[in-house]
Amino acid sequence: MKNHALRILAATVSVSGGLAAFCCLQAWAAPVNDNRPKPTAADNSGVNRRDRDQSEPTADQAKNNHSDLQLMREIRRTLAQDKSLSLYAHNVKIIAKRGKVTLKGPVKTQAEKEKIGAQAEKAAGADNVNNLLVVKGT
Repeated sequence: MKNHALRILAATVSVSGGLAAFCCLQAWAAPVNDNRPKPTAADNSGVNRRDRDQSEPTADQAKNNHSDLQLMREIRRTLAQDKSLSLYAHNVKIIAKRGKVTLKGPVKTQAEKEKIGAQAEKAAGADNVNNLLVVKGT
């Protein structure tokens, strides 16, 4: 359905020393120029399909025990403070379950993947991190 502009014209006329208002509505069939960008598909939709597999760890499987919450919070805080990381890297999924951390999601570069993995290993221990980050590039 096309957007159409509506033009309203108003005029005031003098009749026998008094004023009378005159109003006219005119529907104008010219379409409104809609330069809004068209939505694009998410670039990680394939990854999201992979997460539907019951064997894949997902964020809703993270436990709410204090130690796992603290571990996820510590890793997230470290990543958020690192301004050299891309928006993708700041938004990776961090899943902690009984002290084991899984990292998932897209990142821009291999260096980001390694940096995030190193931060998670620093917090959880080298043997407790499963780095499933995917390098997407630009």
